[in-house]
Amino acid sequence: MFASIMNQNPKVACTANSITLEIMKDVFLLKQSDVFKNYQDHQSLDNVLSSVYYNYYKDWSQDVIIDRGPAMTEGNFMLLKKHLGQPVKCIVLWRDLLDVLASFIKWFENEPTAYPHQYGKKNIGEKLHMLMSDKGSIAKELKGIQAAMKPENQKNCFFIRYEDLVTQPEPTIKGIYEFLEMDYYSHRYHSIDQFNLNGLGYDDTDLGKNLHTIKTKELKLEENPYKKMIPQSIIDRYGHIKL
Repeated sequence: MFASIMNQNPKVACTANSITLEIMKDVFLLKQSDVFKNYQDHQSLDNVLSSVYYNYYKDWSQDVIIDRGPAMTEGNFMLLKKHLGQPVKCIVLWRDLLDVLASFIKWFENEPTAYPHQYGKKNIGEKLHMLMSDKGSIAKELKGIQAAMKPENQKNCFFIRYEDLVTQPEPTIKGIYEFLEMDYYSHRYHSIDQFNLNGLGYDDTDLGKNLHTIKTKELKLEENPYKKMIPQSIIDRYGHIKL
């Protein structure tokens, strides 16, 4: 939803879930390989790391790229500070974790192709525990948010609560423009498009249909009835996580 709104501005590209940080991580980890240790040319490999973002996005026409990923985790933030070539600015999107999990329940309970069905999990609790795997995207994002909240990192970040984006979209988006030091663009907050950027949308064939489908008519804060289906074991373990 956030990306669909921001991408109304032709000068801005808010990406899909990005692989750029994974590229940087994989290149950086080459320093642990036997071949590199045998000939430790740090400068040349660092040149590759410093060119990742600029090569990846060199054919994009937009002036500002908002690259989506867990940028504030310790390792990612370290690489960005060293190799991005400009100050790191991170927009932190926050939605109550139990609301996030309720949205996943609504999705996989109504979508036979949803990937949580593919791993032999027998019930909602098992599927949610799988989604909360330490190596999964939710856990990575939570670690990034936790790091972003450290006093020394907050100056690099702009925090957005889901409730504020839905109920007060214009002042919230204006705050982003001030944070990015950009001239404001007048967005619309109704009749929103599904995510599409540079002619590409999400292909949810492997993960399950409609994983990234959003409501487009209007921004509206609603209570998700599927939240009542979250098992107590999940609430006990994760319900305390707040921003």
